[in-house]
Amino acid sequence: MKAVNFYGARDLRLEEIPEPKIKGDTDVIVQVKAAGVCGSDTSKYAKFGPHTAGMTLGHEFAGVVVEVGRSVKNLALGDRVTGCPALFDGEDYFYLKGEFARSDNLHAMSAKVPGCFADFVNMPAQNLVKIPDSLDYQSASMIEPSTVVLHGLYRTSFTVGDDVVIVGAGGSIGLLCIQWARVWGARQIIAIDVDDRKLEMCIQNGADKTINAAKENVLEVLAEYTHGLNADLVIEAAGSAITASQVFAYAKKGGEVLLLGIPYADVHVERFYFEKIMRSELKVLGSWSCVSAPFPGKEWQNSVHFFNKKAIRPELIITHRLPLGKAPDIFNAIVDRTELVGKALLLPEL
Repeated sequence: MKAVNFYGARDLRLEEIPEPKIKGDTDVIVQVKAAGVCGSDTSKYAKFGPHTAGMTLGHEFAGVVVEVGRSVKNLALGDRVTGCPALFDGEDYFYLKGEFARSDNLHAMSAKVPGCFADFVNMPAQNLVKIPDSLDYQSASMIEPSTVVLHGLYRTSFTVGDDVVIVGAGGSIGLLCIQWARVWGARQIIAIDVDDRKLEMCIQNGADKTINAAKENVLEVLAEYTHGLNADLVIEAAGSAITASQVFAYAKKGGEVLLLGIPYADVHVERFYFEKIMRSELKVLGSWSCVSAPFPGKEWQNSVHFFNKKAIRPELIITHRLPLGKAPDIFNAIVDRTELVGKALLLPEL
């Protein structure tokens, strides 16, 4: 089968490898119909290289079941599924508490086991979530990033009528934050980014107002939009060391800051921004992974439900649909910022 394998920084290769086999009684083989390129994939591609050299990359996907282990009862041949990439090497204290995202044994597919940028992938049955016939594979491949957003939002006090600021709003996670904030009942959604083209996508996805941080004074414009109060909830979705150090100034007194993006660099916080945490008595929340109890969690069931109801519309975010062989090209375009990319999908059947 074809697979996109990751050998080092800026080194992705389309290769022919053996198809995965059933090894355990609860294994399931899925034919991949669509797989999404994640920001964490491109960051590793640009800077760090793989956890395991030559590993098949990718952890966001949807497909169809083509083979099941003999103990699998919840899935059958032909079932349409999406996959939760959270895998575990053991059962530590937090795993046994059902706080799976906090387990030291947690790792994602494509780190130690092959990922989904391939014709087929092997997954544990418990990690596969059925999708209805009315939900297309391309949309369903974006359920995983949706669960990342929901996992974070469930940690907050976000309620109907809140003002929400999303920083790095033009990326796929930021755009999903906008759509979920609309479903959640936000009074006002303010999108912050540094690219006018991405800010236009934010409006298309439901943002009420935008701020271009490269051209405008964010604090002044935000104060104007919120009558000087700032936001009830600020979401950092860029994964930038710069924005991660500044978002505390965008929350109102007593507000919350949710850190969703992963800054692959040291974060240095100036005194002005750090004092906002203390003087405004902010609640700062970290969020990791996409799972809860009962595994894989309500993040997954609710994402499937709201995707299927068209309340969340991934088609507004998807900008590229490419064959597996074009993976290096789209990775370079994202890293080098040579074109506008919302969500790029790899479609093995192209």
